[in-house]
Amino acid sequence: MIAVKNTRLKVKGILLDLDGTLVDSTEAYLEAVETAFKTMGQKMVNAKMVTEIPKRLEQNLSIKELLKGIDVQKFLDVYLKAYYKATPMKTKPIPKISDTLQRLSKKAKLALITMRYVPKEEIVNELEKFGLAKYFHHVITAMDTHVPKPSPEALIKCAKQLGIRTCECVVVGDSVADVKAGKTAGTKTVAVLSGIFSREELKKEKPDLILESVNQLPDFLE
Repeated sequence: MIAVKNTRLKVKGILLDLDGTLVDSTEAYLEAVETAFKTMGQKMVNAKMVTEIPKRLEQNLSIKELLKGIDVQKFLDVYLKAYYKATPMKTKPIPKISDTLQRLSKKAKLALITMRYVPKEEIVNELEKFGLAKYFHHVITAMDTHVPKPSPEALIKCAKQLGIRTCECVVVGDSVADVKAGKTAGTKTVAVLSGIFSREELKKEKPDLILESVNQLPDFLE
């Protein structure tokens, strides 16, 4: 469903994605791709790889055809290390996100679920740098789960920590993995267009709402 004015979701918990939802990670993706190709002695020949590679990785899809003879595992090792190194310096909060989180925190409990495979302390430090950590009751990273999104494991675990049933939560994210995880977990789902996935890609997953950005979300909650 595309956002319409009379749509209202009633929830007690809001499970938010990080990259592409709360922060703009474009520069980190770019640095990671450029570093990986350079390390492999190649040049990035297509600018679309900046978003296509993380898109495929989030969906557990192969990137072999994008690399044309490059050792995939070696490329990924360099890419992921470069990405995680870049994120603390290169990510930027989306405009007005602090005001939005303040509004949301008055309507429900907030938690953050990210697919980054890093200790949650690193994510908390990043949020604190942006003045956003105070809004979240819990932070869960891929290191806190056996299987990352689109598995529902992180969502179910997070809802339990919040003391809320999954059916009383909404998952908000920019990727198809977020929507799939939410549907499997039994939460409501909101897709945002501020990340690397297109409206058409997200629409196929049939989220409850598709919004331009999370900044619109307070207007669609009871």
